[in-house]
Parts: sequence; C-alpha cells; structure tokens
Amino acid sequence: RVLMSRNPFASDWLRGADGERQRPHGGLSYVSGTSDDPLRFLTIAGLLDRAVARNGGGDAAVFVADGVRLSWHDLQARSDEVAAGLLALGIGRGDRVGIWAPNCVEWLLVQFGTARIGAILVNINPAYRTSELEYALNKVQCRVLVMARAHKSSDYVGMVRSLAPEIDRVASGERLRLDRFERLRHVVLIGGGPRPRGMMSFDELVRGAGPAHRSRLPAISAALDPDDAINIQFTSGTTGSPKGATLSHFNVVNNARYCARAMALSARDRLCIPVPLYHCFGMVLGVLACTAVGAAMVFPGASFDAEETLRAVQGQRCTALHGVPTMFIAMLDHPRFREFELSSLRTGIMAGAPCPIETMRRVVDQMHMKEVTIGYGMTETSPISFQSGVDDPIERRVSTVGRIQPHAEVKIVDEAGRIVPVGEKGELCTRGYLVMRGYWEDPERTREAIDEAGWMHTGDLATIDAEGYCNIVGRVKDMLIRGGENVYPREIEEFLHTHPKVQEVQVFGVPDPRFGEEVCAWIVLRAGQQASADEIKAFCQGRIAHYKVPRYIRFVPEFPLTATGKPQKFVMREQTMRELGLSQVRTA
Repeated sequence: RVLMSRNPFASDWLRGADGERQRPHGGLSYVSGTSDDPLRFLTIAGLLDRAVARNGGGDAAVFVADGVRLSWHDLQARSDEVAAGLLALGIGRGDRVGIWAPNCVEWLLVQFGTARIGAILVNINPAYRTSELEYALNKVQCRVLVMARAHKSSDYVGMVRSLAPEIDRVASGERLRLDRFERLRHVVLIGGGPRPRGMMSFDELVRGAGPAHRSRLPAISAALDPDDAINIQFTSGTTGSPKGATLSHFNVVNNARYCARAMALSARDRLCIPVPLYHCFGMVLGVLACTAVGAAMVFPGASFDAEETLRAVQGQRCTALHGVPTMFIAMLDHPRFREFELSSLRTGIMAGAPCPIETMRRVVDQMHMKEVTIGYGMTETSPISFQSGVDDPIERRVSTVGRIQPHAEVKIVDEAGRIVPVGEKGELCTRGYLVMRGYWEDPERTREAIDEAGWMHTGDLATIDAEGYCNIVGRVKDMLIRGGENVYPREIEEFLHTHPKVQEVQVFGVPDPRFGEEVCAWIVLRAGQQASADEIKAFCQGRIAHYKVPRYIRFVPEFPLTATGKPQKFVMREQTMRELGLSQVRTA
C-alpha cells in the first residue's frame, strides 16, 4: 500500500499555490493545470529504457491466462527482437504497422517494437468486421498487418481471405500484391497452428532479423523525435467514415506520466488491465502509465471477463484496477464476487463512459478502492484531460470527473465561442501538449476539430465549478457511448441505408443499466416493403462491429420533425424510453 506522505507521486499538485491554477478565476470557466512537474521531451523507447534501468528485474507484464511473465529486461529484449524483425521487412520510421488482436503479449511487443524504430502503430479494433478493416488499412496505407487468427466470433483469417482471395496464391516469403490493399506487403499471424499461404507467423517475423538489424536499433532509436507521430487510433466519424487520430510520443508519454501521478502509482504497484490495448485506456493509461513508474502490468485475459479479472486481482495481489463502468458493474454483480479477496486494491481509473454515482460508491466500499480516480478525456487528447486525485473528497470523486491535468488548459464556451461564467453549461475545449497532431491525412476534419488557436473542440457539454471540478452533462455531437465504445449514429445510418428495403433511418442512444447506453434505430421502409428487426440485425452481422448493431429497432411510417423538417431524435428517444420502461441513470 502506497503511503501518501512518503510517495513522490502523491497528488499534492491538487493543493498549494500552484494548485490555485486549477481553479477558475475572474468568474469564467477557464482552468489550467499545474506546472510543478515539467513535461518530458521523451520517446516511448526512452521511457522503456528508463523503466529497465530502474526496475530491470521486476515484473513488467503478467498475462495470467497464458501463463506468461516478463521482467522489464525481458520486455525490452523481446520487443527489440520485434523491432529488428520489422527492420528486416523494410519497415522504418513513419511506416504504418497495423495490429488487429485482443490483449496478448504480442500486442505489447509490437507496441514497443514499433516505437523503437519510429514506425507508426495503427490500432485496429478487434470487433471490426470486413468493411471497417478494409477502410482502416487503406486509409493509413498499412504496410504490415499483425493479427490474431480469430477472437470470439471473429475469424480474422477468413475475413482477410474474403477481402483478398488472391492471398492464397502467394508463395511463402513473397511480398504481397493485393488488389484491394495497395500498400499492404506482409500479414503476420499471432499464435500456433498451420500457417495459411501468403502469411507469416509471429515467430518467423522475429527470426527474420539478423545481427545487422539488431545492431542498428540503438542508433535508430536515438535519432527519433518525440514529436514524431507514433500511433493512429480510429474514432468513429459523424460523417460516416472513421477518423485516424494521430498521436505523438510526446502526447502519450506525458499523459501517461501525469495519469500515473494522479493515482500515486509507483514501482510497488501492480495494475490489473482488463481494458483493451487497442484503446487509449489500455495502451496509454495502462501500459505507458506503468512504464512511467515501473509498476507491473497484469492482463487477466484476451478480453474482459468479470470472473477472470477478479481472479487475477486476487492471485496477483493487484493494487490498482482499470475499467469502464460496465466492467465494474459486471464484477460487483457477479454471483461469486464475495468469494474473492480484493483487499490489496487501492486505486485505478474508471473512465470511458459516464459513471453511475452508485457504482462509484460500491467500488469504493466493496472493492476496497478507496483511492479510485475518475478520468475524462478523448482519444484526440491522448486521452485524459481531467482526473480526480486519490485524496480528493469522496463526494467529489463520485460526482465529478476531477480537475484539470498538469500542463493542460480547458475552457467552456457557448455557441458563439465565448467563455461562459463558472457553473454554466457549454462545450468543453482543450488545449496543450495532449492535443493530437490531427486526423491522418484529413486536414478538413482536423480543422473542424482544432481551431486556429489550438483548441480541441470535444463536442461534450460540461460545467466547471468554483473549485475547478468538472462535470460532463451532455454532448453537442450526435454520439452515444455504449460500454466505453464511442458510437456515431451517422456511421450506422449510412450503413443501414445500404439495405435495399430501408428508405430512411435515424439512430440514437437510449439508457441501459449495463452498458450506459444502447443503440436504437427507427426505420422507415420503402413503399411496399416489409422487414423484421431480426432481418436488420442479420444484415449488420459480420459487416459492422457488434457494438454498433442496434439492439432496439422500430419500424415507423415517419419521423417526428421540427418546423424546418429536421428529425427530432430527442422525441424518438423519449418515446422509446417510455415504451421500454427505461429511465436515465444518474452519473458524474
């Protein structure tokens, strides 16, 4: 257990003269973070080198389900083998390497291996289906795709073959030339079993490097610029196609450092990470936050399972636990919850979706997480901009998303862009080191998101009180959050419009006690057509991610409209809630 009075990472940045900067002044909703801990101009590889130098023999990563345990020395050595293997394939600084897999040790090795040589890691959601995969790989022109064979109901090999059947005619060792993937040259397969034609195994990737490739790594790593793009994460788009948020070493390294500090995390901690690595929550707030301080990472399994996570916390004596509210609810409500010894827990981050206040209280009381923190942010801000501190009053931690992170600025503005008075609602805008470089090769949508003064317009409605605590009260953007996944209705609407029977469709979110929100679609069919909800869902299966498939589908002759003819989604939402007997859950 970390002693706050002795811990250098204790959140004294919430107090004192510098802490005054976190409070709004002049009666306006503008706050800036503390500056007592300077930003570090450091690459991800440099961050790992520091962790090895300080904690080399200590546990770096434990993959419980696979029986894998790596020290910091091991993690560096094995990720450098991957880096050398990529060099042998001709991959270098700025090249894009996609990874499409659930949580596994290979994911971690590719994350650090690409960072060592300056290749840009492209996170591909394990739930993606064929249309989403094709778009993502081509949007950023991936040269290498590292992927699992399958996960849950997803046959990744089968999906790649369906998109590129000619891959079966490629001889072993040959570079790919695929009709639908102009730049993709190699597909690397994680896991054992027979190797399909046109693909190489992960072991073959590592064995492909020679001494010359390995000897080049120190010089390549030393020449990297922390301002280089190092990671692309796709966020669903309001205009239909996903956007590739592009983050630098500088973005994610510093955000990880300050998030670790807010939790008072140190090398004595063991952080359980059931959240996905493809998301900022896993790879930044989990992996890089642990790397920043030398804490051990514990991965319960390939994807979240409540019992696996509880067992990992108990077996590995974890002191910290990350999760979206849905995950904590599933653990608290698990029938065997009281059988597990969780007294080692102290802190962690709950983020990714609005947190029901009652859930937060149960986590504090029943899971012993007296110092759990709430975080708020977005992929485009690396991700965290607000976070509560471990010594914040419990009332603040259960009802707000905390205060501004160091070296960040936030203002709340009205529709005209003017800063609103303290306590009034407006759009939250963020500026500082944490704002992304932009959307990959999409200057128009980048300009829509980041204004000329450098403010990232989040699309979230928020308030800031006199003490600087923030509360998220709604969204400007047409978006819903299902179990921590951002879902943009426009993307689903455009997909459903490809169904031959659908004339018009409106998609929106309705409250759900488990996932926070669920997807609902109102559909107007073409004249003379009939369809069932099951038919629409079957049309979605295998073509869009499972979390985007509408749970509730209603066929209507027309939509409620405004005086100017615009569909009124709030009316549809209220009517659906009444019909289904749903009520809004109170959150922070």
